[in-house]
Parts: sequence; structure tokens; C-alpha cells
Amino acid sequence: MKRKAKPLFYILVFFALVLFVGGGTWMYLASPVDRNDKSEIEVVVPSGATSTKIGTILKEKELIRSELLFKVYLKMNHVGSLKASTYKLNKTMDLNTIIETLEKGNTYNPDAIQITFREGERITSYAEEITSKTNHTYEEVIAVFQDHEYVKGLVGKYWFLTESILNPDLYYPLEGYLAPDTYQFMNADVTIDEIIDTLLKQNEKRLEPYKVTIEKDPHYYLTMASMADLEGSNTDNRMMIVGIFENRLKKGMNLGSDVTSYYGVQASMKNDITAEQLADVNPYNTRLASMAGKMPAGPICNPSNSSIQASVSPTASDYYFFVADKHGKIYYTKTASEHEKKIQEIKANGDWIW
Repeated sequence: MKRKAKPLFYILVFFALVLFVGGGTWMYLASPVDRNDKSEIEVVVPSGATSTKIGTILKEKELIRSELLFKVYLKMNHVGSLKASTYKLNKTMDLNTIIETLEKGNTYNPDAIQITFREGERITSYAEEITSKTNHTYEEVIAVFQDHEYVKGLVGKYWFLTESILNPDLYYPLEGYLAPDTYQFMNADVTIDEIIDTLLKQNEKRLEPYKVTIEKDPHYYLTMASMADLEGSNTDNRMMIVGIFENRLKKGMNLGSDVTSYYGVQASMKNDITAEQLADVNPYNTRLASMAGKMPAGPICNPSNSSIQASVSPTASDYYFFVADKHGKIYYTKTASEHEKKIQEIKANGDWIW
């Protein structure tokens, strides 16, 4: 009577075939199933699942080419237990990556939420994002951002939060201090405090490379960065713009920045504002004669890393004016007459922004 071949026999036969055909076959079977398909595939590895069961699951999900190779790979690399959990995998992952993921396990949470806070946006926009992804109302979120006692408790907790943020003229004390990025939280019940703390911690990390300079006056640098962020489109022109702002401050001129006028009346940057709004008297409007030689009360948005770099490394020049056309190209001039002439040229060419 013939004896049934044991699983080890098949493994040895497989090894022999691989060696016979060549390393190319092995590499092909272990390679990603589809290098272009990054769509997430949910894989549930149940508790107590054997390597055979897991291999079958992965093959059914079309994440691996061979169940047998999967088992051989585990034995060859002395892989320990694969963790029961729910995973998000995709077809661009090769066999090694998939196995490493299953071996490490994960903390996949189906209730997790993701919130994206964009560069150059105001706290009011951040509050809207928080409201759309959590169980908090807009009014609740804004109330925390404007809570003087809460903000006071943050001073000193982070080296860049100084008493400057307690200035009563500020609309939102933490404006400019929250790091734009995409964050993940446990669920929609995450507290507003936790969200703010997470953004502040990230801001601490990104400001660290500039700490020696910024710690002299964090409020100044973040305010300058916020203006540069909305006035310029890349690091180079933002560095030039910061240099011009500093030239104007040294000469006792007002900054004349329209973006501060928009913030002062809390108008959307997507729409035009009236002459009356441009002349509104508030602690942010740098177009006012009374603001000569002065910075706005505080940041007018949460700036990008590029703008922070610009604020600490401005480009030195002898320019005092700049203007952008509707294509985003910026023109620099030295005198008021040159500046006005450039504006007329832009208008004549049909490139005026308004």
C-alpha cells in the first residue's frame, strides 16, 4: 500500500522546481500582484488562523500569487506568529511586505477619523473641518479657540506659546500656531482639546529646526510667515516678500498688505472686498496710516513650512513694493511711482487680478 506524501514532500518538490526554473520564477511569484493598483483591500485574519488559512485568504483577495510560496516563505524566514487583526493592504505590496505587516500586527480602527487642515487657512476653516468630522458643533469648537482661560493654560506648555497670544486684540489666540497636516484620531468623539494639542505638538516638531531664531519672538515670525503665505506662492517669492516687509518696517512705512485687510474684517479671500472694508479700523489692517511701522496684531492664517522658512531667512533687497498679476507673477519695485507704473502696465495687459 502506498503511503501518502507529507506536506514537507511538496515543499521540497516546490523548492526543486524553483531551483530548476531559476530565481526569476521565485522573484515573480513574490512580486506585487499589481504595481499600479493602490486601492485598499480589507483583510480580516481571524484569531487562531493557520498559515494555510491565511494564505487562502490572501489568495482569494488576489494579494498573493501562490499560497504554497506563502507557506514556504514563512518557513524559510522563520516567521513567528501572524497577528489576528483587520488590515488594509493593497496589490502594490510584495510578499515580504505583506508578511511583515501581518507579523507586526496593527491597530487598525474602523472608527478612526482623518482630518486634513490645509496650509494658509484660518482657524475658522479649521473649526469647520473639525465640525464636519467629529461630534462637536461649530459653536463648541470656536468657543474653545476663544476661551481665554484655556489659552492661558497653554502658555509655556510649548516654547513657542508666549504671553503674546494673550493680547486681547487677537481674534483667535492660536491663529498661526497650528500645524497644517493630515491627522488621524480614534473616533468622532475625540475632544477638541486633544485635537488642538495634537496640532500644537506637530507645530513644535516643525519649528524645532528654526528654534534658535524663532524663540526670540515666535509671535513676530509666525505673523510674518502667515502674511508671506497668502502673499506669495513659493519659498523664493515668499522670502523676497518678507524682505520687503522688513524694509518697510525699518523705514516706518505701513506694510499695506491687502491680505491683512481681508482678515481684519474676516472676509473670504475668494471674494473682493469693498473700499470701506479696506479702510476698516482694526488691529490687523496694515493699510491704515496708523499702522505705519507696525505688524498686524497676530498671524492671519496657519502658515506652511515654506512660509516659516521665509520668515527666518528673508531675501535682502532694496525693494519696497510688490504686486502680483492674475497669473501669480510678482513684480518688485523700489519706489511708489515705479509701483504705480507697474500696476498700470498689468491693467493695460489685461492681467489685473480684479
